Amino acid sequence: MIRFCFVDEYRNAHGVKRMCDVLGWDRSGYCTWHKNKETRQQRADGEEELARQIREIHTDSRGAYGALRITRSLRVQGRVVNRKRAARVVRERQLSGMTRRKPRSLTKPDRMAPPAPDLVQLDFNAPMPGLKLVGDITCLPTAEGWLYLAAVIDLCTREVVGWSMVDHMRTQLVGDAIRMAHAGGHTAGNAIFHTDRGSQYTSIQFREKLAELDLRQSTGRAGSCFDNAAAESFFAVLKSEIGTTAWPTRTRMQARQDVFRWIAQYYSRERIHSTIGHLTPHHARTRYRQRLDLVA
Repeated sequence: MIRFCFVDEYRNAHGVKRMCDVLGWDRSGYCTWHKNKETRQQRADGEEELARQIREIHTDSRGAYGALRITRSLRVQGRVVNRKRAARVVRERQLSGMTRRKPRSLTKPDRMAPPAPDLVQLDFNAPMPGLKLVGDITCLPTAEGWLYLAAVIDLCTREVVGWSMVDHMRTQLVGDAIRMAHAGGHTAGNAIFHTDRGSQYTSIQFREKLAELDLRQSTGRAGSCFDNAAAESFFAVLKSEIGTTAWPTRTRMQARQDVFRWIAQYYSRERIHSTIGHLTPHHARTRYRQRLDLVA
């Protein structure tokens, strides 16, 4: 191709036939290359437009999306593209998605408390919102010390329907999160709330709160992260995408604001989730309500 470019550049000065004869190059090959020049340019322009769209999606995801989610996002936008092609463009432009950190366990089981049954049994799906919820706690580093986050996630839509952030790990932390979910109308009667066996969740105070809100308690096995994998996965995504390495120089209030924006604005309304058909949690909830309206 370099040869053909050279011939094309000096064709008017020396002539194609003369240069090819003197240099011993294939003139028919050049003619074929020159004939397809316009097609190659169109292909290059299309490639550059695809790269622009990919870069835009990657930027909007805060650098979190890899080739698979970028491909899904392109298809949502109406651009049908092969995943391998998208992966090649991502690689050539030196873009990459985020990888998740190894989780840090905060679970301190209360061995004296009688365990609640496991009503989920590793089935992290639900036919309707509000029927099955999961919860967990994680810690976030700040310049003022740890900030603890408790979240309640709806397994039907993967939406975070309740959360609480304070500087302690007392039962109030998880109680405030489940109260937020209930107050927002995100819990059905006799719904399941599944957690690990941490002392906050197995306390008498919290069990009384669940009974008051008409929720059934469910817990996994002690020491098994798989039994609460949906909540663990959410926290892994949060920590890998939100950039927690910046918080050791910031206050708890600044970290709270970052988490609130990430959950309420980005995670719920913009970030697609593979478990719910590559929809956003907000879109999944809206689509379920539309189906109910059609049935009614």
